[in-house]
Amino acid sequence: MWGARILFRCERPTGAFCLNIFGQTAAVLPKIAGLRLYSGWMRIWSAHPSLLDRRALIACWRESLLAQKVLRGLTRGYTNHPQLIRFRAHSQPVEAIGSYLHGLADEAQLRGYSFNRSLIAAERGKSLEPIAVTEGQLAYELSFLAHKVAGRDADWEPILTERLAKFTQVGKPAVHPVFEVVPGEIEAWEKTKEF
Repeated sequence: MWGARILFRCERPTGAFCLNIFGQTAAVLPKIAGLRLYSGWMRIWSAHPSLLDRRALIACWRESLLAQKVLRGLTRGYTNHPQLIRFRAHSQPVEAIGSYLHGLADEAQLRGYSFNRSLIAAERGKSLEPIAVTEGQLAYELSFLAHKVAGRDADWEPILTERLAKFTQVGKPAVHPVFEVVPGEIEAWEKTKEF
């Protein structure tokens, strides 16, 4: 996960990597003086949090906290990241990402995880207008999630299948509560992958 868009990366047996900044190379651990290093990859899932496997849920929490910082203007990087377009377009972007984070924390709590809600900058927006997500985008993300799960967590595959079936049975889209499904293809901002 580390280093997808970091200037320079080399594997070391210790799990550290090299970072070339201004011509200097140094061994770097994941945290330096409390500053977390992030790769260029970010995924804010449209899918309902109950569908995410452990790794996807934790990564989505971390990446959504980063998105919240970006939307609050507290970071220089990631300001034009495609995953933020739909939140930025919302009339209340910080409240929208806050509600999104609360949805992730709710699922984490159901699983016995302890996500720190004090990191969420906004209360859950009960009357927040939903963010539109196209049917094509949701279908792509669900396929992508199934592909990721198949490669890393065989125990989660039947759970994912069962939970998707439950959404289908009740006639409800398998989408995070801040989103509303609308007709359409995969979003133009999505960087699709063959799988």
